[in-house]
Amino acid sequence: MIARVRAGEREAYAELVRVHADAAHRTAVLLGAGAEAEDVVQVSFVKAYGALGRFKDGAAFRPWLLRIVANEARNAYRAARRQRSAAERNAVLEAAVPPLDDGDPVGLVLSRERRSELITAVDRLSEPHRMVVTCRYLLDLDEEETAEVLGWPRGTVKSRLHRALGRLREVLGDPSAVAALRGPGVGRRT
Repeated sequence: MIARVRAGEREAYAELVRVHADAAHRTAVLLGAGAEAEDVVQVSFVKAYGALGRFKDGAAFRPWLLRIVANEARNAYRAARRQRSAAERNAVLEAAVPPLDDGDPVGLVLSRERRSELITAVDRLSEPHRMVVTCRYLLDLDEEETAEVLGWPRGTVKSRLHRALGRLREVLGDPSAVAALRGPGVGRRT
C-alpha cells in the first residue's frame, strides 16, 4: 500500500488513514493529548504523508506512524500541561484499563476502587514511565513496537518499564495491584 501512495494514489493513503485512525487516536489520548487528540492525529497523518519518502521499505507502518503520533502527543501534552485537568486523562485511562472482576457485585466495587488507585498512580508517574506503561499495557504494544513508537532502544524500554512497575508497586503498596494493568490478554506479547 505504501508503494501505491508513493506512486501518487491518494485512495491508498486514505485507506491507511482508515485502518490506523483508531490506534492513532487512542495513542494520542493515552499519551496525554487530551482535548487536542484529534488535532494531534491530523497533524501526525499529514507529517507521516510528508515523510513517506523516508519510510523504510518492508518496515511496519503502524509503529512508525504511532511514533509520529507519540511525538506530537508529547508536544501537545507539554504545551497544555497546566491547562489540562487530571480528571479528563483519568477518565480515558479508566476506560482503557480492563476490569479486574468478572461480575461479582462486591468484587466489581472493589475492582473499581483498585482500578481508580492504579490509574491515579499511573497518571503520577514521570513522563517516560507513564509513556512506557501506556504503550506496553494500555495500547498492548510489544516491547519492539513500544521501542519504535517511543524512539528508544529496546533495552531502555525494558529498564524504564521495570522501574515504572517498581514505582507503581511502591506507590500502591500492593505488588498484585500492578497485575491489573496486564489484564486478560493485555500486554502479553513479547
